[in-house]
Amino acid sequence: MGLFTSINIAASGMTAERLRTDVISDNIANASTTRTPEGGPFKRSRVVLRPRVDTPYWRTPFQPAGLDNGLGRGVRVSGVEKDNAPPRLVYDPTHPDALTSGPNAGYVEMPNVNIVTEMVDLIAASRAYEANASIADGSKAMFLKALEIGR
Repeated sequence: MGLFTSINIAASGMTAERLRTDVISDNIANASTTRTPEGGPFKRSRVVLRPRVDTPYWRTPFQPAGLDNGLGRGVRVSGVEKDNAPPRLVYDPTHPDALTSGPNAGYVEMPNVNIVTEMVDLIAASRAYEANASIADGSKAMFLKALEIGR
């Protein structure tokens, strides 16, 4: 592990959680959008995270190769996916987007966004961001203490 590995790992987590917060905010903002440019109601988005294992890193020559399993290099966003859950049906025959025919006549297809779930996800993303920021601060404090040893 290099000197700044812990900060790089924390920074990758902070970047991923920031994007996750932005996507959750977009979901909440569009919780009542019944008409999109693609047609139909808004579909909830979610961030897919994967471990960052394809990035090169410096490994100390003093660590035996058998102890280095390549894990712990951070996280990356592999994509933002749409949730394909069916839309909620709300009965409102006066709504301009209400269905006019079929067994669901008078119902409006609402987005598949659950505000409670989004708020829980938002709190989890915020706490994960704070945890990664604490790791970066702790690493910085550790580096400063190491520099004081040399005085």
